[in-house]
Amino acid sequence: MTARAGRMNRKVAMSVALGILLLALSAGFTLVTRQGGLGPWESTDIAAAVTAVASAVALGNGLVQFLSWWRKRGGPAPAPTSADIGTAKDILAGLVNQQWRDETALRSLGDPAPMPLAWRSTARRELADHPEIIAKGTVAFPGSDVHIADMVRNFRALRCRRLVILGGPGTGKTTLAVQLVLELLRTRSPEEPVPVLLSAARWDDRVHPRLQDWLAESLALDYPALRAEGLGPDIPHALVARGEVLPVIDGLDELPQHARADMLAALIRSMSQTDQFVLTCRTEQFAESIEELGDVLTAAAVIEPQPMAAAEAGDYLRACLPPVPHPAWPRILEALHAGAAPALAEVVSTSLGLWLVRATYIAPRVDPTPLLELGRGSAAELHDHLCNRLIPAMVSAHPPADGPAQPFRPQHAWTAEQVDKWLTYLSRQLMAREEDPRDMAWWHLARYTPSRTVRLWAGVGIGVVVGLVFGLLTKQALAGLCIGLLSALIVVILIGSWFTESPGHANFEVRGRLSQLLGVLRDGLIVGAVGALVGWLMASPLGGTRAGLETARNIGLLAGIAFIVVLSLIRWVEHPATTATARSPRSTWRADRNLTIIRIVSGLVVGFMGGLIGREAKLDQSVAIVGGLLLGLLFGLMLGSHHAWLAYKLTVPRLATRGMLPLRAMDFLDDAHRLGLLRAEGPYYQFRHIELQQHLAREREREATPKEKLREPSELS
Repeated sequence: MTARAGRMNRKVAMSVALGILLLALSAGFTLVTRQGGLGPWESTDIAAAVTAVASAVALGNGLVQFLSWWRKRGGPAPAPTSADIGTAKDILAGLVNQQWRDETALRSLGDPAPMPLAWRSTARRELADHPEIIAKGTVAFPGSDVHIADMVRNFRALRCRRLVILGGPGTGKTTLAVQLVLELLRTRSPEEPVPVLLSAARWDDRVHPRLQDWLAESLALDYPALRAEGLGPDIPHALVARGEVLPVIDGLDELPQHARADMLAALIRSMSQTDQFVLTCRTEQFAESIEELGDVLTAAAVIEPQPMAAAEAGDYLRACLPPVPHPAWPRILEALHAGAAPALAEVVSTSLGLWLVRATYIAPRVDPTPLLELGRGSAAELHDHLCNRLIPAMVSAHPPADGPAQPFRPQHAWTAEQVDKWLTYLSRQLMAREEDPRDMAWWHLARYTPSRTVRLWAGVGIGVVVGLVFGLLTKQALAGLCIGLLSALIVVILIGSWFTESPGHANFEVRGRLSQLLGVLRDGLIVGAVGALVGWLMASPLGGTRAGLETARNIGLLAGIAFIVVLSLIRWVEHPATTATARSPRSTWRADRNLTIIRIVSGLVVGFMGGLIGREAKLDQSVAIVGGLLLGLLFGLMLGSHHAWLAYKLTVPRLATRGMLPLRAMDFLDDAHRLGLLRAEGPYYQFRHIELQQHLAREREREATPKEKLREPSELS
């Protein structure tokens, strides 16, 4: 049995089990009502009707899912056409280009010019394959003045187009990978694959033993336009299977030591003769992994950066200075050229150090004299000094935009102390996650604190509200108590999955999906029939044929409508359109919020219909309408597959009361990206430099008192 079939069987089993439980509760409510001598649609008969409808929807949902799976398993899905593949490649290329052009502007990679870094083939022969296997003649990448366009030409000249980019911390590995992606896209011919940059920390080879499986899943998540119905079935998998995607895997060194060698082994197992890739890693970690693996990456060229000369770094800094710089700058640049500031020369020999100097002293236009003083001492102390100054410098250099939104200025005013405190908290949370220490998703915030207490209070609050409303409307305490307890129980049980769910998108495009819409109506008829059967079974104690038929009709009608409006239509709209942009953290947040609103409106529609049916059944008008809307609202909130926005809304206030994040957490993350402290990779945020993330986590650990260290873990329990 495939994993997909196993997941389907579990969903069907859970739906059927919930339906049976609710059916049993409905039967119990009905028996209590009849034994008490109450007339139809009084007291607990209300609870019986509600649970009967919910039971019918759950049972019918299980039946429909099973029938859908049974129909699809018979034959293979039609293969996408060449036109579909070409269109999908063009869409993907446009989205990737848009994504990384924005990041390039945020990083100032080309302002005023690319950093003068030179790359060459590694001299460590134990890290690379035989030269004649890598390229015809001598291996490319001679070093010296290799421009990015030359780098791309050299890459295309490789036999298998496989490249490993090595280097120490902050040497520009990711920067080079981004530049390669953009240049490959700019010069791409139609038959060439589309480069896509992904974080190595996202690949769990235990879940996806083959690179292709992980790559296809990542494309489907990060670029939802590829899953549009108009492109044909399963385009992400088709693109990957046909070799139309060039994976650029960044940050192998960010994995735990044992996982690096496993991932390299999985990469080797996944490679066919024509497969291409680009991989970045720190040199020492790559060497350790190759030694543990006992093999090299077949036909892969391996390059390393050459240290930037102090004169070249000085020339770059001079080009970044304003026409009339601070009086201390000439002395600093002269000391750099003369070798009188060895610590400064060591720091600016890497792209990270050069950027830190620019961000902390040039952009904010402050007195750079400390560079001259610390530049004669320890490089480690100077690096820590620059990291400590980075957040205040970025905050002061990028004041909030007063008018319309600007891409590189924050939208809100945050103090440097707040930004430092909140980013420090996030850095510690990320470093504590061994499996994925870089990707920061807004829906993962719900996992930073246990959900048990939140679920309990949410269940109690909703149960009390629902119970009081029904008790007051029906003037039957027992009915209110039963409905309130049932609502609280359902909430506590069902919202547990919210805190691990990913965000969803909605698409109302009808063109090309009419057959699916007709299938929704067909499934609604099936569920309506199940509801009528449940209603007939429930009405058997009434002893009257007419009453039994009316009950069966009402419950069948409401069950069918509820299924169509709340379940089937929600499933139908959860597909992206071809016009969707690259999925960003903010767009996924908004999309899941909109999906939540759609579910709530759908639930209210079902509740209103239930109220009308209850009114026809001689139920008090206020009870029918208000009760129907209230239960419809609960119905709409509970059902569906994506509740990440709701989990976020339940979690962030708790984190805010502890000072760990602001109430406007998404606004803060978005502004941290605009400040240049975070970068966006698809739906994830990452620290712009892993060194900054590690520095913040390390500094907070040093500052924490023993009492704080003992208290902090318990705060999250």
